[in-house]
Amino acid sequence: MPIDYAAVFQALPGAVALLDTELVFVDANLAFLRQAGRSRDQVVGRFLFDAFPPNPGDRGAAGARNLEASLRRVLVKREVDTMALQRYDVESREQRGRWEERYWSPVNAPVFAPDGHIVLLIHRVEEVTELLRVSGRTGGERHLEAELYSRMRELHQVNERLRKAHAREREVALALQRAMLPVPAAVGQHRFAVRYRPAVGSLNVCGDWYDLVKLVGGDRIAVAVGDVVGHGLAAAGVMGQLRSALSATSRVARGPAQALEVLGRYAHSLEGAQSTSAVTAFIDFDQHTITYSSAGHPPPVLLRGAGGADLLDQATDPPLDAAVEPSPRPEATVSFTGGDALVLYTDGLIERRHQDIDTGLGQLLDSLDGNRHITTPEALADAVLRDLLPAEGMTDDTALVVVCL
Repeated sequence: MPIDYAAVFQALPGAVALLDTELVFVDANLAFLRQAGRSRDQVVGRFLFDAFPPNPGDRGAAGARNLEASLRRVLVKREVDTMALQRYDVESREQRGRWEERYWSPVNAPVFAPDGHIVLLIHRVEEVTELLRVSGRTGGERHLEAELYSRMRELHQVNERLRKAHAREREVALALQRAMLPVPAAVGQHRFAVRYRPAVGSLNVCGDWYDLVKLVGGDRIAVAVGDVVGHGLAAAGVMGQLRSALSATSRVARGPAQALEVLGRYAHSLEGAQSTSAVTAFIDFDQHTITYSSAGHPPPVLLRGAGGADLLDQATDPPLDAAVEPSPRPEATVSFTGGDALVLYTDGLIERRHQDIDTGLGQLLDSLDGNRHITTPEALADAVLRDLLPAEGMTDDTALVVVCL
């Protein structure tokens, strides 16, 4: 059924007027006319400040000046402008020359044509005069309440600007994250998949990382994931430094425990790296073994091709830089057979608010075991994300690595 937008406009419960770019009224809905105490003929087709002139008896009145400045900002910046509370007196309909003290909360917004230029300005106002009128209050008290209300509106504007600044920082941080987390180069003939899912509607992004590197001596690779405490550009910068350090350390370390020990010493000197968690596994395809070590990170999972999935949780230690003096870290070794898969991930995959982490781990094991018939790491990674991540997204970012063994 076609929508009668003109009827919708008139039925809106909020007071809304439309102005052209010369600030002339093009239309006004019934709520606006009732609120302003004007007829349609007294408004439409007239310049805004002819229809609603400022109070000539109040030389300090700034309502009209502030309103025009807001509308001009909309035309220049091409974005919504939410004004602080304004005192804007209105001439009485019953007695010309008598001005009524009124308080308004205005919002102004642009309307764009298909080619991108502004064709109209939406002027929405909410009158709050009655909220400030309490029996027995003096004019000074009402002004004080209006000032308090105005400060609340200004705080809202500050919060809105901060939200936009945070959104821009989030986009920059994600771009940096993507640049520092490309799909790893091939590691021999081994098949693997990596996934990164940023948090939705949140700044808790850009602290997770993954890495795969070819090790010297035999058919061996190192696989790692980590999670920096923090968010945004700062976390992305720390993440990049730790990822690079662990990648370099793994190539020369005797095993994953030593690699994490050295990384912990480095984290001790790196601002923002405190309490970072990480897990790394050295896979030896000649010996069919996985040697792993965890620094406060959720355990990897070994998915058995014959059925079942095992948590690799026998070599867990505190996060990086958790101890005053770094000490040797534990490591453990487990055997695998052809057709198995190793899965590493960050806590965004399994942790949920108001849910025990063991529940999330159980859901991960069930998902992996239920999808073990999938033969490609790419398809398995996608299946796990579908099973565990809600459609609306998560409040924490998630990294996932699947290596076919």
